[in-house]
Amino acid sequence: MTEHTHDTSPALPQDASDNATQWSALEKPERPVPQPLRRDDDTRPHEEDVLAQDMKAKLAKLDPLTLRPRTSSVVLAVVFGVVFLAIAGAVYWLGVRTVAGQTFEDLAIVNYASTMPSWLSFGHLQSPIIIGVALVFGIAAFVVAALRRRWWLVGQLAVYSAVCFVAAKLLKPYLPRPFLIYVESSVNNSAPSGHTMLAAAAGFVLLCAAPHAWRAICAVLSTLCTIAVGVSVVFDQWHRPSDVLMAIFVAGGLMMLTLACTRASGMDRPGDRVSSPSIQLVATALITLGLCAIAYGVYVIWQVQPGLVSSAGWAASGSCAATTALICGCAALVNGMVLMMRQLTAAPLTKLGLIGAPPAPPKAK
Repeated sequence: MTEHTHDTSPALPQDASDNATQWSALEKPERPVPQPLRRDDDTRPHEEDVLAQDMKAKLAKLDPLTLRPRTSSVVLAVVFGVVFLAIAGAVYWLGVRTVAGQTFEDLAIVNYASTMPSWLSFGHLQSPIIIGVALVFGIAAFVVAALRRRWWLVGQLAVYSAVCFVAAKLLKPYLPRPFLIYVESSVNNSAPSGHTMLAAAAGFVLLCAAPHAWRAICAVLSTLCTIAVGVSVVFDQWHRPSDVLMAIFVAGGLMMLTLACTRASGMDRPGDRVSSPSIQLVATALITLGLCAIAYGVYVIWQVQPGLVSSAGWAASGSCAATTALICGCAALVNGMVLMMRQLTAAPLTKLGLIGAPPAPPKAK
């Protein structure tokens, strides 16, 4: 018989051999490829920056109001700016280039301190105090805008401040003051008031730099500061009434034109844009009170107008009262308008809506 030899080693099934191959692959992992380290001088953009720019572009495509105000708001700001500058020119013309205007201003500036209450001097504000307060307002505004990372707004406020400074320096020496009547005050031109323009501009800068929760408070503070400086410079015979009114409207008109250039980081972030009851109430109150005070001042001037022709002494008290009403009214009106336009240009409510669920009325218990 032929003997057959058999292989007694058991044959591995196919599945077992496959598993062995898989385990061997796991036991010998590939070495990771080292990634190049990012150097500090590498100019390539960060991944986060790319994502942020991409998101901003998509938001702008979805709703352009995330990066610019409404066109109607921009047009309105330009119109108000031109109107304010035109009013400043009209105030200069009526106060300087007419006989009645020069008489009114001379009666007001000469008799103001003896006719009006002494507290309207506001402690006889000196130039260093006015400049110091304005600098505090300005520095606080730029710091707040920088902390909020509103870089376009920082540029806007810087250009606005420079233009106001140049306007105050150039207008006063170049504007003529014709000799129409004999006056007891100085015959040299003093319009516009540099101190009043400085106070008003500093208040506007602080108002526009503040977040929406603080804008109403800053508007009230700006109004009071402008009134205090404007009245005190007339009380101490530094400036005539038209100098103060012209400075307020020039500063307000330039700020309106600045707000018309609001873009991108000059606005509030989309998630922070909310309607503000405090801004609505304060802006409405300032505009209404300002118009009422201006109307009263114009009415008093109309009443004393016959005495202005002959420089009658009885018209002095009316001239002083009208001066106070006009300064207070113009400061309140312009600040209220700037507050309103800042909110319109900085926080237009977009189609993206507000963050979170819409408000619901309280449930009845």
